[in-house]
Amino acid sequence: MGVGPGDPELLTVAAVRAIAAAAVVAYPVARDGADGMAATIAAPWIAAAQRRLPLLFPMVAEAEPRRRAWAEAADRLAAEVATGRSVVLLCEGDVSLFATSSYVLLALRQRHPECPVQLLPGISAVAAAAAAAAWPLALQQEGLLIRPTPDTPEAFEALLELAAAQDWVLGLLKLGHRWTWVRPVLERRGLLAGALFAQRVGWPDQRLEPAGAVPAETSPYFSLLLLRQGTPAVLP
Repeated sequence: MGVGPGDPELLTVAAVRAIAAAAVVAYPVARDGADGMAATIAAPWIAAAQRRLPLLFPMVAEAEPRRRAWAEAADRLAAEVATGRSVVLLCEGDVSLFATSSYVLLALRQRHPECPVQLLPGISAVAAAAAAAAWPLALQQEGLLIRPTPDTPEAFEALLELAAAQDWVLGLLKLGHRWTWVRPVLERRGLLAGALFAQRVGWPDQRLEPAGAVPAETSPYFSLLLLRQGTPAVLP
């Protein structure tokens, strides 16, 4: 179940109702004892009487620990459901967009195909950032490509060329330390004016700025970039 990017007010009515009806509220944590971002977002809607079930998803590059965590989470969730308890798994942002919960869903289908599952979508950080900045995500025949920021300047340059040729607006996630070389590429191409920088969307310290206002030496965590390389010539 998606809980949105950070603001508890951005949970859907369906999400709030599902939390209220749940006996067990599960959520991802990066380490034992942590609160978890999804649980922090949904905290105003979680009752003290509800049992919390933190699920450990280690933030590591290696694939095997992550696969093991997804399988263990699927087993624990299926065990709770098998007792007849109603369970919700909280997920930051949208439940299907680059979400850890998607991997848990795949593990459930493989390991516990009998376990009933319902997905509730949430507001993505891309959509929330665009709305907060009054920045239209797509106009007329524009395409919209949402993906992680490429890992190299060369791959980023190739993506910009492709997006320009296809008339795509780009929503680039996981900007972070890549900003140190992404910004110079945008500046060289004259694209800073058409780009929106967003950080910690929906949180109290949310940051929304024209990309040109953010120095290259910044390494912003939980950041994204919205980029349009042109404007449709004919308006509706």
